[in-house]
Amino acid sequence: EFAVPRVVARVNHPKNQWLFNETWGVDVSVSTPQLLTALVEEAVSVGSLVRLLRFEGGNAHLVEVTLADDSPAAGIALVDLGVPREATVVAVVRDDHLIVPRGDTRLAVGDEVLVLVTADAEDAVQLLLVGR
Repeated sequence: EFAVPRVVARVNHPKNQWLFNETWGVDVSVSTPQLLTALVEEAVSVGSLVRLLRFEGGNAHLVEVTLADDSPAAGIALVDLGVPREATVVAVVRDDHLIVPRGDTRLAVGDEVLVLVTADAEDAVQLLLVGR
């Protein structure tokens, strides 16, 4: 049975969303910037590396790519992919299911791959996952 939320809080700054929870009497918190980001992400075509978040003043990023048919990473296990030391594959979403990646995780066409990467290694990660 689906319960209709009684109290919905609109959050202007995504960093404050964690504050608005059941302790404060809020059933659902909605962040407009986060929703807009999700819409833009959905509109991005397959095979494009997208920066989702920025860390360390822009020296590191969380990037996402949906693997295209011609991705050089399709069918390759992470351990064999040669991911740079300055990058970590943090999640793979396949058929709307989250996969916590391990070395033996094989990437597939259509996978959404999330990578935490330094600015210096971003080009190398793009080459591995997207190609030229």
